[in-house]
Amino acid sequence: MSLKEVDLKQKPAGSTGSLGNYLWSDPPKEHKWADCVHCGMCLEACPTYEELGQEQHSPRGRVHLIKSVAEGKLLVNEAFADPVFACLDCRACTTACPANVDVGGLIEEARGQIRQAIPLKGLKAVVSKFFLKTLFPHQERLNAVGNLLKFYQKSGMQKVIRKTGLINRMPNHLAEMESIMPEIKTPIRKKYKNIKRIKAKGGTKREVSILTGCIMDVMFSEINEAMINVLTRNGNDVTIPRNQTCCGALHVHAGDRETGRKLAKQNIEAFKDSDKVIVNAAGCGCMLKEYPELFHEDQEWAEKAKLFSAKVEDISKFLLDTGYEKPRAELNTRITYHDACHLAHGQGIRQEPRDLLLNIPGVEMVHMPNADRCCGSAGIYNITNPEMAAAVLESKMTNVPEDVEMISMGNPGCMLQMAVGVQKYGRNQKIVHTVQLLDWAYQKEEEQGRKM
Repeated sequence: MSLKEVDLKQKPAGSTGSLGNYLWSDPPKEHKWADCVHCGMCLEACPTYEELGQEQHSPRGRVHLIKSVAEGKLLVNEAFADPVFACLDCRACTTACPANVDVGGLIEEARGQIRQAIPLKGLKAVVSKFFLKTLFPHQERLNAVGNLLKFYQKSGMQKVIRKTGLINRMPNHLAEMESIMPEIKTPIRKKYKNIKRIKAKGGTKREVSILTGCIMDVMFSEINEAMINVLTRNGNDVTIPRNQTCCGALHVHAGDRETGRKLAKQNIEAFKDSDKVIVNAAGCGCMLKEYPELFHEDQEWAEKAKLFSAKVEDISKFLLDTGYEKPRAELNTRITYHDACHLAHGQGIRQEPRDLLLNIPGVEMVHMPNADRCCGSAGIYNITNPEMAAAVLESKMTNVPEDVEMISMGNPGCMLQMAVGVQKYGRNQKIVHTVQLLDWAYQKEEEQGRKM
């Protein structure tokens, strides 16, 4: 029995084969690969090709494989799955491509087909189901995990595990992540649970809603707090819709497009009365803006997704577009800026975060070569593909200037990964979110005003 015959037997009732050996609905779209002429402009932009030098691990190689399956020349099997899932989905290739081929979109659609043809089994299936279906879509469960992590830190258990060396029994990449775990604080959605609207300071100019995120609110709630402070300081009433959920990026990256659609529908409904949806996580913002891609076979939800995605704005761009108040207090620090892939390549936002930083008195910006090169985080890529993620991180750290005190960026995954890099390679830079620096400058200005 051939693999194709096996796949046909696995095909669920009611699904419709539509393109070559892609046997399920929502296959990779022909218009996304049609303009690829295999010119090679993407090769130098691709971190996995840089590390491996293999054509199948290059953007044009992956596009060729995806196209070949559609033409019936290849099967959806493990040999096809490996290069597709080895991709970081960093979108740097699309930036480099003169034809603007949407490689990221093709990769995500291909992963959706692979996970239906070759479902995860054993421990991998259990772990994937736990995180993607049982945990991330449910805020209360995430908060419970946050409480456990907080207890782990506050009870002294963390110190014992580190001091006794038990931490070294963990896989290296997980031990590294534990070693740079930020201090867990109260999630914003819990803190403002009974507050319908957080009023602007000094008069309301507009009303905005914020996406708190899943990892961001549990691991980096102080960044959400900084975003609220900055928004209210600049005349924005802030609302936090209660029914919002995980953006679905991790699910779509993992090939679980169906769960991605369910989460997208929940968020679209949760923010339907909002004029603006402000985001401080690059990966989340990119996913929210790409919701229409998930519903191209559902016209009703496609229209709703388009209306929703038009509301989504990264915090840095929103502030620059609406004329924010520049801080007057000096921070006196040397920093460099790392472009999160899904902010620079995914959303085309590069200068706005830099402008926010340059407009803080006393901040000296030091250029980082290849600032938009992936750090290796890529959602949970550093967990699923630790060896490649480590190699990409090593390459990234060679570009980080040594004579800076802080590395600023706009994505929680990047912050964790870059913190690993700072520790692993003996650096001493502090990892910060761009909006945090702006908030610190405002706070210092207010403190100086109170002393006068």
